[in-house]
Parts: sequence; C-alpha cells; structure tokens
Amino acid sequence: MTSGAPSERGLVESASALAGGECTSRALVEAALARIAATQGTLNAFRRVRAEAALAEADEADRRLAAGERLPLLGVPIAVKDDTDVAGEPTAFGCAGDFPAARTDSESVRRLRAAGAVIVGKTNTPEIGQWGFTEGRAFGATRNPWNLGHTPGGSSGGAAAAVAAGLVPAALGSDGAGSVRIPASWTNLVGIKPQRGRISAHPEPESFHGLTVSGPLARTVADAALLLDAAAGSHSVDRHRPLFEPLGTAVGREPGRLRIGLALDTAFAIYPRALDPQVERATVALADTLAALGHRLDTVRLAYGPIGFTQLPRAMAGIRAWSRRVPDARLLDPRTRANIRTGALLGGPVLRAARAAEPWLQRRVGRVFDAFDVVLTPTTATPPPLVGATDAMGSAALDRAMLTGCPYAWPWNVLGWPAVSIPAGFTAAGLPIGCQLLGPACSEPLLVSLAAQLETELRWHDRRPAPTTLTAQAATTCDDPRGERME
Repeated sequence: MTSGAPSERGLVESASALAGGECTSRALVEAALARIAATQGTLNAFRRVRAEAALAEADEADRRLAAGERLPLLGVPIAVKDDTDVAGEPTAFGCAGDFPAARTDSESVRRLRAAGAVIVGKTNTPEIGQWGFTEGRAFGATRNPWNLGHTPGGSSGGAAAAVAAGLVPAALGSDGAGSVRIPASWTNLVGIKPQRGRISAHPEPESFHGLTVSGPLARTVADAALLLDAAAGSHSVDRHRPLFEPLGTAVGREPGRLRIGLALDTAFAIYPRALDPQVERATVALADTLAALGHRLDTVRLAYGPIGFTQLPRAMAGIRAWSRRVPDARLLDPRTRANIRTGALLGGPVLRAARAAEPWLQRRVGRVFDAFDVVLTPTTATPPPLVGATDAMGSAALDRAMLTGCPYAWPWNVLGWPAVSIPAGFTAAGLPIGCQLLGPACSEPLLVSLAAQLETELRWHDRRPAPTTLTAQAATTCDDPRGERME
C-alpha cells in the first residue's frame, strides 16, 4: 500500500514510507489538507484546520527526517477531536461561542508531537460530547462517508468520518459512553477505548468523573495500536496511572485459544434496547468466525446490577462542569441546558455515592472473567440513523433514542476497563456494523491481539467508501457545512 495514493496509506504505512524516503511529510500533509478541503462541504468532519501551521510542521519534519532522525510518527498527519487542547487553537467541544485559544497542549497532544505527528486539525463533535451523533448548531451536521444521508455516530463522529474517508490515516477521539466505539462501528473502523488513565486526562485529573478516556480511530488494529502507544502516558495531575505494556508487539502475537462469552443482553435501563436483526446476525457471525479460529464460544449474561444508576450522575455532573467554560450559555442546545440542570440535581451526595459504588460494580461484573477471557457484544443495537433524525426530539425523547440505540458501550466506561470495537460487516443497505471485544482491567494487549487475528481473517480494511460520494460536488446534501479557519 505504500506505493498507493496518500489516502490509501494507513498510519503504519505512512510512517514507514516517510522513514524510507518514499515520500515527504509535506506531500502527505498537502494531500490531507486537499482532501479535507474537497470534502468539507459534504462530510463536514473538521471544526478547525491548521493548514499553515501543519505545513510548517511538515517542513520541519522533513528536515529532521533528512538529518536521519527517526520517531514513531515523524511527519505523519493526524487529527484530534475538538475536546482536546492544542496550543493556539480554541477547544469548543462542539459548542458555539468565541472560545479562547488554548495556551498549551494537552498531555496526549504533547506526546503525539513528541512522537513526531503533524496535527492537521480538530474534528467535529456534538455539544460537550453528549450524543451518539455529530450534529450541532455551532457547525452543522457531520456525515457518514458510507452514506451521506446517515450520521457517522458520535461523539467522535468527525474523527471517524475523517479516517473512514481517508482524509487522515488515524485520529484521536474520546469515549465517555461509547464515543469512540459507536462511530467506529458505524464507519467500518477499529476504535479502542483504553484502560482509564492509559492516556492522560491532562489538563484535568480525570475527565467526566472518570467516565471519559481518549482513544484512537483507525482502519487497522496496527494503526490504532501505534496511535495509542504514541499518545499513552501519565502526567503529574492524573488521578489514574495504570501500569501498561506497549501494544505494538501485541498486534503480531497469537492470542492463544480463548474462552469467549457472547453477550446480547444489556444493563438495565429505563428504556429497553431493541436489537436490530441485522446487527444480531452480524454479531453471531463474528462469534462463528471466532469459533472457527479455535476459540471456545458460549453465551453469557453480564451481571451489571444497578450500574446505570451510577453512570447518570457522573455524566450529567460532567456536562455541568464542562459547561462553565462556554462563553455564552444562551447559545447552547436547549437539551444541553436541560442536562446541565440535571447535573446540578445529581451532584454532591448522589455523585459521591455513584463513585463509591465503582469498586463493588467492578467485582460484580468482573466475575465473568473467572469463566471467560473476553466478552463479545454488539457495539450498538442499531445501524447508523439518518442525519437529523433527532432534530425535533426533546431532551427525554433524545435520551430514549440514545439508550435504545447505543446500550452496549457505556457500562465499560463506568468500570474504566478497555474495549475494542471492530468491523463486523454491513447491512443490506451497505451501512457498517461493529462488534466490541470487552476485557478486564488493563487487558488491551489481549484484546488487540484477538482483534488483529480477526482482521487477518476478515480483512475489513480492504473495503472503503466510494470516493465519488465524498466530493464537494454533493455539497447541497449538507445542512450547514461550516468550518473555521480553513486556511
């Protein structure tokens, strides 16, 4: 693939081509910027584009490469979600308003730069990352490269759209209730939610009371592992600092014969999930593939208990806390303002009780790993919905739509444990479907090894969205394709 067009190169391939002198960083960055500009009117994947700065950084990377310097990502263009601080850029997290530029990089961005990455821009996300779609009054709607009428998911939907369309080889998103895994599932990507603390939450000690972690989106397991390794590491402010091994070697390591539990049931919620038959068939088919690879498969029900009652206070209190950064709260979606009010009610003693329940929930749910090494579930209960499907919904109706459509991912955020979403096929209409591999604390190496084994068998990365659907010729299909500072 290193001899193909820049949009065909993944992260590992791009880094290898640069180190081998097959191309220049400036050529890769220029190509990425051209693809972003050509598709912004349709996909609307980016909130900020750092064209001038990225080209200057590419030229510096080329000088370093010519001098013989080698780093894991030296000169490779990537994107980060717009909830992550990049020095000199505002961090609006999907909100409208005149946000100040960040003075310093977040620790994850500092580490990506230290690995040599060139950050070409910041990708779209819904207001304060609340929803499983990427639409908002501040930037319009981000669309799915596989079908522009559908959402790529959220809240890391801009990052997923950018990678799936080949605008960048990989991107860093964040996951507080499935926000990396949901868009990975709906765009035929690999998305990793790592162990809490593997990637620093700096400048905060933890994000959304421990629910949210940063994680990579990429076409292949090797690309996702490389980006995760580059971004991983602690800062002195971090509340969580797990011990971990790099994931690069796990990609090529055989996972061995594993005991895998297939779980189609979900945690208790006020609104029961409705599992789409196509998603169920794809999940069962993936289980059959695992069995054919020699793993032992059995059905299992996870003992989630009252986990949902501990997730809601942490999420709503986190939304309320982040909203204090918004320059003008009057510009927020009324549904966001409703969640801020809920966060005020659920703070204090309720929030402290929710955090105190976490060790008990970890022991309760973790008993499944006495009998199984990994748990397999759908990533979402439904394929990606249409863009604008929730526009007319009030706060309660929207919550119901999110709970019924995306009930599988969020419990692992409460527990703080790793999960990997992998492609599992397509619907009859050609929309991607994903499944997730769940493990106990710090089990990323095993999950990555198993995901890589499945990738070798299924070769999901060979299938790409048709490029003709992504050009600006179809710009009329986008409701409000805004982009800031498209230099």
